[in-house]
Amino acid sequence: MPELPDVEVYLLHLRRRVAGEVLERVRVASPFLVRSFDPPLKDASGRRVVSLRRVGKRLVFDLDGDLHLVLHLMVAGRLRWRPPGAPVPAKVGLAAFDFAAGTLVLTEASTKKRASLHVVRGEDAVRALDPGGIEPMDADVEGFAAALRRENHTIKRALTDPRLLSGIGNAYSDEILWRAQMSPVRLTQKMADDEIARLLDATQATLREWTERLALDVGDDFPEKVTAFRDEMAVHGRYKKPCPRCGAPVQRIAYAENEANYCARCQTGGKLLADRGLSRLLKGDWPRTLDELETRMRRAKDSMDPRDT
Repeated sequence: MPELPDVEVYLLHLRRRVAGEVLERVRVASPFLVRSFDPPLKDASGRRVVSLRRVGKRLVFDLDGDLHLVLHLMVAGRLRWRPPGAPVPAKVGLAAFDFAAGTLVLTEASTKKRASLHVVRGEDAVRALDPGGIEPMDADVEGFAAALRRENHTIKRALTDPRLLSGIGNAYSDEILWRAQMSPVRLTQKMADDEIARLLDATQATLREWTERLALDVGDDFPEKVTAFRDEMAVHGRYKKPCPRCGAPVQRIAYAENEANYCARCQTGGKLLADRGLSRLLKGDWPRTLDELETRMRRAKDSMDPRDT
């Protein structure tokens, strides 16, 4: 799912291309995309784009006449900038937003059509679509602490809860926790003030660094390769690969449709975190520490028949 850095880079390039321009029309190819009916989508045609902004992970096109298009890309939604009048791609195409200088194409490479477009009138209607989390880049320690401690969740869950913090998802929460050297399963209400301050510093530094890095990588071109998995990341999507800080293999815990990636040596004092599936399967055989895991792996390797290698 595009998160705060990805959405900010989208905004950077959209402002260059469509801010101040007239939205000539919107062509919708998927009946699942538009989630509102009043005002109708056709009312957006012929209106000038006054500004563009981010609300959480949503992109907001502010049009004249106090009309707003609120676009949520969800997991697989992506934007493409194409020549004027470009067709909506078959199968993955959801919509096309036509401007004189080019066409913004919305695609979703998933059979689960989750991306959404709301057409609303007035700022109150825009705010109604905001889950309410604070902006992490604008937060001070007191506000950040209040958001985290509002409910007693694991840090991983709190960072990714849009009701608490805005714009952070699975990928960058892994990177934030690695930078802060904190366990993803530590409970927020047990965090000391200095830990929260360290987590805020890590959050802002990580999001700022990745926004700048993505913008630099894209250059003047429209961002085409928006992905949650990047080789330069420290732990996210890097299971079993070496931690760039200490060299230990990156670990993971899987839950629902997501997973948490972490370095046991840097973040949990060498303790391996068991997810429900593996701990239920292995029961008493689950290795409790990174050292125990590495010992078992060495023993398994030593016991292998040389003819099998």
